[in-house]
Amino acid sequence: MLDWSEIILRLGIAALAGGAVGLNRDLHGKPVGVRTLALVSLATAMLTTLADPLHQGGFTDAGSRIVQGIVTGIGFLGAGVIFHAEKHFRIRGLTSAACVWLTACIGIMCGAGHWRLVIVSLAITFAVLLLGGKIERALHRAFGGKGDPTSEPMDAPQPSDAGPHQPGK
Repeated sequence: MLDWSEIILRLGIAALAGGAVGLNRDLHGKPVGVRTLALVSLATAMLTTLADPLHQGGFTDAGSRIVQGIVTGIGFLGAGVIFHAEKHFRIRGLTSAACVWLTACIGIMCGAGHWRLVIVSLAITFAVLLLGGKIERALHRAFGGKGDPTSEPMDAPQPSDAGPHQPGK
């Protein structure tokens, strides 16, 4: 059985890590935020701690089954933040959905006490979230790729919008 300090450490860091990712999403006006991602990370840490309270360096069979269930089930929550914006013919919310899945994985690592993985994962996560959009835009401008905000207006119809494969056509 884990002592109180270890339980508080594992669950507390999971909630803080998920909340930090959620803060980024919230500051960007996305559909998930601090509370949602903190709770996702906390819940997965709680289940992982319950399954494998003392097993370090790997997972028991029970722990492995819980992790499999979490990773599979969390996709339904992530799918809830993805939507299709009819006006712009674009899918929205994929990064937020990925953040839901990511915070579940961070929670699993916190619950298992894998602190190095948590630290490195969070560092890479924030590098991607803070710099990824800027890098994408710079590459689109440099190479004139589809999605370059300077190449066409956001509400301009895409060439395939009148095709027979479109819903409702």
